[in-house]
Amino acid sequence: MKKLLFLAVLAMVMFSCAKNEGEQEAVSHEHALNRGCAAHEVLQQQLLADPTLQARMDEIERFTEEAIRSGDRVLLPSGEIQIPVVFNVLYKTTAQNVSLTQLQSQVDVLNKDFKALNSEYGSIPAAFAGLASGATGIVFTLDAVVRKKTNKSSWQANDAMKKSTQGGLNPTSPTTKLNIWVCNLSGGILGYAQFPGGPSATDGVVLDDNATGNTGTASAPFNKGRTATHEVGHWLNLRHIWGDATCGNDQVADTPTHNTANYGCPAQPHYSTCTGAPREMTMNYMDYTDDACMYMFSINQKERMQATFVSGGPRNSFAQ
Repeated sequence: MKKLLFLAVLAMVMFSCAKNEGEQEAVSHEHALNRGCAAHEVLQQQLLADPTLQARMDEIERFTEEAIRSGDRVLLPSGEIQIPVVFNVLYKTTAQNVSLTQLQSQVDVLNKDFKALNSEYGSIPAAFAGLASGATGIVFTLDAVVRKKTNKSSWQANDAMKKSTQGGLNPTSPTTKLNIWVCNLSGGILGYAQFPGGPSATDGVVLDDNATGNTGTASAPFNKGRTATHEVGHWLNLRHIWGDATCGNDQVADTPTHNTANYGCPAQPHYSTCTGAPREMTMNYMDYTDDACMYMFSINQKERMQATFVSGGPRNSFAQ
Protein backbone atom coordinates (compact mmCIF):
# COMPACT_ATOMS: atom_id res chain seq x y z
CA MET A 1 0.00 0.00 0.00
CA LYS A 2 2.80 2.39 0.96
CA LYS A 3 4.59 1.48 -2.26
CA LEU A 4 1.49 2.27 -4.32
CA LEU A 5 1.05 5.59 -2.47
CA PHE A 6 4.70 6.45 -3.06
CA LEU A 7 4.39 5.69 -6.78
CA ALA A 8 1.24 7.82 -7.01
CA VAL A 9 2.94 10.77 -5.32
CA LEU A 10 6.03 10.33 -7.50
CA ALA A 11 3.86 10.37 -10.62
CA MET A 12 2.16 13.59 -9.47
CA VAL A 13 5.52 15.24 -8.80
CA MET A 14 6.85 14.19 -12.20
CA PHE A 15 3.70 15.49 -13.91
CA SER A 16 3.98 18.76 -12.01
CA CYS A 17 7.65 19.18 -12.99
CA ALA A 18 6.90 18.37 -16.62
CA LYS A 19 4.07 20.91 -16.62
CA ASN A 20 6.29 23.58 -15.05
CA GLU A 21 9.02 22.90 -17.57
CA GLY A 22 6.47 23.20 -20.36
CA GLU A 23 5.20 26.45 -18.88
CA GLN A 24 8.76 27.78 -18.67
CA GLU A 25 9.35 26.78 -22.28
CA ALA A 26 6.16 28.60 -23.27
CA VAL A 27 7.24 31.71 -21.34
CA SER A 28 10.70 31.66 -22.93
CA HIS A 29 9.08 31.75 -26.38
CA GLU A 30 6.30 34.15 -25.46
CA HIS A 31 6.42 37.28 -27.58
CA ALA A 32 7.50 40.46 -25.79
CA LEU A 33 4.72 42.73 -24.56
CA ASN A 34 7.01 45.78 -24.56
CA ARG A 35 9.66 46.76 -27.07
CA GLY A 36 13.17 45.68 -26.17
CA CYS A 37 16.20 46.89 -28.16
CA ALA A 38 19.70 45.86 -27.09
CA ALA A 39 21.66 48.30 -29.28
CA HIS A 40 22.84 50.42 -26.35
CA GLU A 41 23.83 47.40 -24.26
CA VAL A 42 25.72 45.82 -27.16
CA LEU A 43 27.53 49.11 -27.72
CA GLN A 44 28.66 49.14 -24.09
CA GLN A 45 30.03 45.61 -24.53
CA GLN A 46 31.89 46.66 -27.68
CA LEU A 47 33.38 49.72 -25.96
CA LEU A 48 34.74 47.51 -23.19
CA ALA A 49 36.17 45.02 -25.68
CA ASP A 50 37.76 47.65 -27.94
CA PRO A 51 39.38 50.70 -26.25
CA THR A 52 39.76 52.42 -29.64
CA LEU A 53 36.05 52.36 -30.49
CA GLN A 54 35.15 55.40 -28.37
CA ALA A 55 37.65 57.57 -30.22
CA ARG A 56 36.24 56.45 -33.57
CA MET A 57 32.69 57.20 -32.45
CA ASP A 58 33.73 60.61 -31.09
CA GLU A 59 35.26 61.41 -34.48
CA ILE A 60 32.08 60.25 -36.24
CA GLU A 61 30.03 62.55 -34.00
CA ARG A 62 32.34 65.49 -34.75
CA PHE A 63 32.13 64.70 -38.47
CA THR A 64 28.33 64.42 -38.31
CA GLU A 65 27.91 67.76 -36.58
CA GLU A 66 30.16 69.46 -39.15
CA ALA A 67 28.41 67.79 -42.09
CA ILE A 68 25.02 68.99 -40.82
CA ARG A 69 26.34 72.49 -40.10
CA SER A 70 27.88 72.84 -43.58
CA GLY A 71 24.93 71.23 -45.36
CA ASP A 72 27.00 68.44 -46.95
CA ARG A 73 24.89 66.02 -48.96
CA VAL A 74 25.47 63.03 -51.20
CA LEU A 75 24.66 64.00 -54.79
CA LEU A 76 23.68 60.94 -56.81
CA PRO A 77 22.11 60.88 -60.29
CA SER A 78 19.00 59.17 -58.94
CA GLY A 79 18.77 61.52 -55.98
CA GLU A 80 18.52 58.47 -53.71
CA ILE A 81 20.94 56.23 -51.82
CA GLN A 82 20.31 52.58 -52.64
CA ILE A 83 20.91 50.12 -49.77
CA PRO A 84 21.07 46.44 -50.84
CA VAL A 85 19.75 44.21 -48.04
CA VAL A 86 20.98 40.68 -47.31
CA PHE A 87 18.81 38.66 -44.93
CA ASN A 88 20.63 35.97 -42.93
CA VAL A 89 17.93 33.62 -41.62
CA LEU A 90 18.83 31.23 -38.78
CA TYR A 91 16.14 28.72 -37.91
CA LYS A 92 15.53 25.59 -35.88
CA THR A 93 11.83 25.15 -36.61
CA THR A 94 9.97 25.50 -39.89
CA ALA A 95 8.13 28.56 -38.55
CA GLN A 96 11.44 30.33 -37.80
CA ASN A 97 12.49 29.87 -41.43
CA VAL A 98 10.55 32.98 -42.40
CA SER A 99 9.29 33.13 -45.96
CA LEU A 100 10.59 35.26 -48.80
CA THR A 101 7.21 37.02 -48.77
CA GLN A 102 7.72 38.01 -45.15
CA LEU A 103 11.26 39.26 -45.82
CA GLN A 104 10.07 41.27 -48.83
CA SER A 105 7.35 42.79 -46.66
CA GLN A 106 10.09 44.04 -44.34
CA VAL A 107 11.90 45.74 -47.20
CA ASP A 108 8.59 47.27 -48.30
CA VAL A 109 7.98 48.65 -44.79
CA LEU A 110 11.47 50.16 -44.66
CA ASN A 111 10.89 51.90 -47.97
CA LYS A 112 7.52 53.31 -46.92
CA ASP A 113 8.85 54.51 -43.57
CA PHE A 114 12.04 56.06 -44.97
CA LYS A 115 10.10 57.70 -47.82
CA ALA A 116 7.40 58.99 -45.43
CA LEU A 117 4.80 57.04 -47.40
CA ASN A 118 3.56 55.04 -44.43
CA SER A 119 -0.19 55.25 -43.88
CA GLU A 120 0.18 56.79 -40.40
CA TYR A 121 2.33 59.72 -41.57
CA GLY A 122 -0.73 61.93 -41.89
CA SER A 123 -1.53 61.31 -38.22
CA ILE A 124 1.49 63.26 -36.95
CA PRO A 125 0.19 65.78 -34.36
CA ALA A 126 0.14 69.39 -35.52
CA ALA A 127 2.71 70.24 -32.83
CA PHE A 128 5.27 68.05 -34.61
CA ALA A 129 4.16 68.32 -38.25
CA GLY A 130 6.73 71.01 -39.00
CA LEU A 131 9.49 68.77 -37.62
CA ALA A 132 8.63 65.67 -39.67
CA SER A 133 11.47 64.51 -41.91
CA GLY A 134 9.60 63.79 -45.12
CA ALA A 135 11.44 61.44 -47.50
CA THR A 136 14.96 60.67 -46.33
CA GLY A 137 16.38 59.82 -49.76
CA ILE A 138 17.31 56.32 -48.57
CA VAL A 139 15.92 53.32 -50.49
CA PHE A 140 16.23 49.61 -49.69
CA THR A 141 16.33 46.70 -52.13
CA LEU A 142 16.24 42.97 -51.39
CA ASP A 143 19.62 41.72 -52.57
CA ALA A 144 19.87 38.15 -51.23
CA VAL A 145 18.60 35.68 -48.62
CA VAL A 146 20.99 33.26 -46.89
CA ARG A 147 19.45 30.50 -44.78
CA LYS A 148 20.96 28.14 -42.22
CA LYS A 149 19.32 25.44 -40.11
CA THR A 150 20.61 25.39 -36.54
CA ASN A 151 20.21 23.36 -33.38
CA LYS A 152 20.08 26.49 -31.25
CA SER A 153 16.64 27.24 -29.80
CA SER A 154 17.42 30.94 -29.30
CA TRP A 155 20.14 33.54 -29.63
CA GLN A 156 21.39 36.21 -27.26
CA ALA A 157 22.41 39.78 -28.04
CA ASN A 158 26.11 38.87 -28.20
CA ASP A 159 26.68 38.75 -31.99
CA ALA A 160 27.00 34.94 -32.06
CA MET A 161 24.45 34.81 -34.89
CA LYS A 162 26.91 36.84 -37.00
CA LYS A 163 29.74 34.31 -36.72
CA SER A 164 29.90 30.96 -38.50
CA THR A 165 32.34 29.75 -35.84
CA GLN A 166 29.56 30.14 -33.28
CA GLY A 167 26.83 28.54 -35.38
CA GLY A 168 25.70 31.72 -37.09
CA LEU A 169 26.27 33.27 -40.51
CA ASN A 170 29.09 35.63 -41.41
CA PRO A 171 27.93 38.87 -43.05
CA THR A 172 27.99 39.29 -46.81
CA SER A 173 29.98 42.34 -48.04
CA PRO A 174 29.06 44.44 -44.96
CA THR A 175 30.68 47.61 -46.34
CA THR A 176 28.32 47.67 -49.33
CA LYS A 177 25.30 45.65 -48.15
CA LEU A 178 23.09 45.97 -45.09
CA ASN A 179 23.08 42.57 -43.41
CA ILE A 180 19.97 41.75 -41.37
CA TRP A 181 20.04 38.60 -39.26
CA VAL A 182 16.63 37.06 -38.53
CA CYS A 183 16.53 34.57 -35.66
CA ASN A 184 14.76 33.69 -32.43
CA LEU A 185 16.11 36.22 -29.91
CA SER A 186 15.90 35.47 -26.19
CA GLY A 187 15.17 37.72 -23.23
CA GLY A 188 12.31 39.67 -24.80
CA ILE A 189 14.70 41.43 -27.21
CA LEU A 190 13.09 42.37 -30.52
CA GLY A 191 16.29 43.47 -32.18
CA TYR A 192 19.51 45.43 -32.07
CA ALA A 193 21.92 47.14 -34.43
CA GLN A 194 25.57 48.10 -34.60
CA PHE A 195 26.29 51.82 -34.67
CA PRO A 196 28.68 53.30 -37.22
CA GLY A 197 32.29 52.86 -36.15
CA GLY A 198 32.05 49.23 -35.06
CA PRO A 199 33.87 46.34 -36.76
CA SER A 200 32.66 45.36 -40.23
CA ALA A 201 32.66 41.66 -39.24
CA THR A 202 29.63 42.27 -37.01
CA ASP A 203 28.05 45.21 -38.83
CA GLY A 204 24.33 45.20 -39.45
CA VAL A 205 20.96 44.62 -37.77
CA VAL A 206 19.47 41.69 -35.86
CA LEU A 207 15.70 41.04 -35.77
CA ASP A 208 13.60 38.57 -33.84
CA ASP A 209 11.72 36.30 -36.27
CA ASN A 210 8.40 37.36 -34.71
CA ALA A 211 9.19 41.06 -35.26
CA THR A 212 10.17 40.89 -38.93
CA GLY A 213 7.95 42.38 -41.63
CA ASN A 214 4.16 42.62 -41.43
CA THR A 215 3.02 39.14 -42.37
CA GLY A 216 3.83 35.49 -41.66
CA THR A 217 5.22 34.99 -38.15
CA ALA A 218 5.16 38.70 -37.27
CA SER A 219 3.29 39.00 -33.97
CA ALA A 220 1.29 41.93 -32.58
CA PRO A 221 1.96 44.52 -31.30
CA PHE A 222 5.22 44.32 -33.28
CA ASN A 223 3.79 43.11 -36.57
CA LYS A 224 4.13 46.22 -38.74
CA GLY A 225 7.86 45.96 -39.42
CA ARG A 226 8.86 48.95 -37.28
CA THR A 227 11.50 47.05 -35.30
CA ALA A 228 13.65 47.11 -38.44
CA THR A 229 12.92 50.82 -38.98
CA HIS A 230 14.05 51.50 -35.41
CA GLU A 231 17.18 49.35 -35.73
CA VAL A 232 18.19 50.70 -39.14
CA GLY A 233 17.91 54.13 -37.51
CA HIS A 234 20.61 53.00 -35.07
CA TRP A 235 22.67 51.59 -37.93
CA LEU A 236 22.51 55.07 -39.48
CA ASN A 237 23.71 56.77 -36.27
CA LEU A 238 20.46 57.57 -34.46
CA ARG A 239 20.21 57.04 -30.71
CA HIS A 240 17.15 56.32 -28.62
CA ILE A 241 15.09 59.46 -28.31
CA TRP A 242 15.61 59.64 -24.51
CA GLY A 243 19.38 59.35 -24.94
CA ASP A 244 19.55 56.13 -22.87
CA ALA A 245 19.44 58.21 -19.69
CA THR A 246 16.79 60.06 -17.71
CA CYS A 247 16.22 63.28 -19.68
CA GLY A 248 19.24 62.27 -21.78
CA ASN A 249 20.67 63.65 -25.01
CA ASP A 250 19.99 61.83 -28.30
CA GLN A 251 22.31 64.26 -30.20
CA VAL A 252 19.32 65.49 -32.23
CA ALA A 253 18.45 69.17 -32.10
CA ASP A 254 14.76 69.03 -32.96
CA THR A 255 13.53 66.11 -30.82
CA PRO A 256 12.12 67.01 -27.40
CA THR A 257 13.80 65.77 -24.23
CA HIS A 258 12.17 62.58 -22.97
CA ASN A 259 12.12 61.28 -19.41
CA THR A 260 12.75 57.73 -20.60
CA ALA A 261 11.34 55.19 -23.06
CA ASN A 262 7.62 55.18 -23.80
CA TYR A 263 5.77 51.91 -24.30
CA GLY A 264 2.48 50.88 -25.85
CA CYS A 265 0.50 53.71 -27.43
CA PRO A 266 0.64 56.78 -25.15
CA ALA A 267 -2.17 59.28 -25.48
CA GLN A 268 -1.19 62.65 -26.92
CA PRO A 269 -0.25 65.16 -25.70
CA HIS A 270 2.23 63.37 -23.46
CA TYR A 271 4.52 65.67 -21.48
CA SER A 272 7.98 65.15 -20.03
CA THR A 273 8.94 66.24 -16.51
CA CYS A 274 12.38 67.21 -17.82
CA THR A 275 13.41 70.87 -17.88
CA GLY A 276 10.72 72.90 -19.62
CA ALA A 277 8.23 69.99 -19.51
CA PRO A 278 8.34 69.47 -23.30
CA ARG A 279 5.73 67.47 -25.13
CA GLU A 280 7.26 64.08 -25.94
CA MET A 281 7.47 62.85 -29.54
CA THR A 282 6.18 59.39 -28.70
CA MET A 283 5.44 58.58 -32.34
CA ASN A 284 9.13 58.88 -33.25
CA TYR A 285 10.69 55.68 -34.61
CA MET A 286 13.46 55.91 -32.01
CA ASP A 287 11.12 55.62 -29.02
CA TYR A 288 9.91 52.23 -27.67
CA THR A 289 6.22 52.50 -28.55
CA ASP A 290 4.28 49.75 -30.34
CA ASP A 291 4.63 49.41 -34.11
CA ALA A 292 1.26 51.03 -34.81
CA CYS A 293 2.20 54.08 -32.74
CA MET A 294 5.61 55.00 -34.17
CA TYR A 295 5.57 56.64 -37.57
CA MET A 296 8.02 59.52 -38.03
CA PHE A 297 11.63 60.66 -38.10
CA SER A 298 12.46 64.31 -37.45
CA ILE A 299 14.27 66.62 -39.86
CA ASN A 300 17.49 66.57 -37.83
CA GLN A 301 17.34 62.78 -37.56
CA LYS A 302 17.17 62.67 -41.36
CA GLU A 303 20.21 64.97 -41.54
CA ARG A 304 22.16 62.72 -39.16
CA MET A 305 21.37 59.65 -41.26
CA GLN A 306 22.25 61.41 -44.51
CA ALA A 307 25.54 62.60 -43.00
CA THR A 308 26.74 59.01 -42.67
CA PHE A 309 26.87 58.73 -46.48
CA VAL A 310 28.83 61.88 -47.38
CA SER A 311 32.50 61.69 -48.34
CA GLY A 312 34.44 60.72 -45.23
CA GLY A 313 31.30 59.48 -43.47
CA PRO A 314 31.08 56.01 -41.90
CA ARG A 315 28.58 54.70 -44.50
CA ASN A 316 30.06 56.45 -47.54
CA SER A 317 30.90 53.09 -49.17
CA PHE A 318 27.14 52.64 -49.76
CA ALA A 319 27.02 55.83 -51.83
CA GLN A 320 29.80 54.90 -54.28
